[in-house]
Amino acid sequence: MTNISAEQKRISITSKRQFTIPQKFYSALGFGKEAICTLGDGMLIIQPVSSIGDSDFSEQILAELIEEGYSGKKLLKEFKIRQAKIRPAVESLIKEAKMVAKGKGKYSSYDDIFAQED
Repeated sequence: MTNISAEQKRISITSKRQFTIPQKFYSALGFGKEAICTLGDGMLIIQPVSSIGDSDFSEQILAELIEEGYSGKKLLKEFKIRQAKIRPAVESLIKEAKMVAKGKGKYSSYDDIFAQED
């Protein structure tokens, strides 16, 4: 178990298994609309989802959609569809990387993953 030196606060859990993140913690960690829950070593770890990773791809997605001729409402609709695919793709890459690290998966280089298609 990891040694954690941190501020603690007791919180209530409702009958629907819901709780409120204390405002001080919420603000300090930059929580938004989503959180990642991790179960391990007898602990539940709740972390804010960083939207920075998704926004890094926004310009690229928009540029590609405009190049493909999208505009107006169709542009917005297709942008939302493609942006929603980013997180599952990244999570899949992370899962694959963990398998490779354990010697149970196939190694892929940066170029294998991000090479430009002809």
